[in-house]
Amino acid sequence: MRLKRYAAIGTTAICLTAAAAVFTHAGVLAQAPRTAAEYDKDLPGMLEAYRHVEAASVSDAVEQTLHEKHYMSHKMQAIFPTKFVGTALTVLLKKEENHDPDALSGMLKAIDTGTTGSVYVMKIEDGADIAGMGGLMGTAMWSRGFSGAVVDGGVRDLPQLKRIGFPVYATGPVPSTSVGHYRFGGMNIPVNCDGVTVNAGDIISADQDGVVVIPRARAAEVLIVAQKLDETEHAMYPYIERLHSIVAAVKQFGRI
Repeated sequence: MRLKRYAAIGTTAICLTAAAAVFTHAGVLAQAPRTAAEYDKDLPGMLEAYRHVEAASVSDAVEQTLHEKHYMSHKMQAIFPTKFVGTALTVLLKKEENHDPDALSGMLKAIDTGTTGSVYVMKIEDGADIAGMGGLMGTAMWSRGFSGAVVDGGVRDLPQLKRIGFPVYATGPVPSTSVGHYRFGGMNIPVNCDGVTVNAGDIISADQDGVVVIPRARAAEVLIVAQKLDETEHAMYPYIERLHSIVAAVKQFGRI
């Protein structure tokens, strides 16, 4: 078996070109790339793998695999630069003027059903200028280990959310409230969030490029494609820097 040596950030590793395995200098055998079938049986492992892939590559992989658009628009902005992955817990708020003190109780109860890795995905009907969540709800999500929140509507109490480091994507900051103007419309139901259908349990991938929704049933398949796209793109950067040519890089790698 022919061995090829290469440098790896201050250590020396040995690449076994005849096998999908890598020995580190400490003699530890790295795992071979996992298959879609393996990821499909291991949700925590799949989520962890998604955390190492850029949202742009995930978006491209979704389009190539499903031939559909599953990314949210530029209107969805993070309150601070972030990256997170998790499974969707969906909530719908329906526009309705009311004096019912329990009109939004279901919205709060939904938070208390979430677990580590949940992503709170909220649709607020005609809610661009309505804060669907703020510091209290965000603190509750943070305390329960939520990965983040995606709100098709506004958000408030940014100082508290930034203080605890809880990431939120929303259409923008507003000081308003939903209390008295909205009623809880359901949880873990399909919601249209900024033009993208989100079902409970779908995987949410978010970073500084935006938010992507991956249908749970095809998530493992999409991940494999996204990993390959990500690896190719990152391999192109030093190639372009060395040759000063993106045309040559695209010709070599077939990726843009």
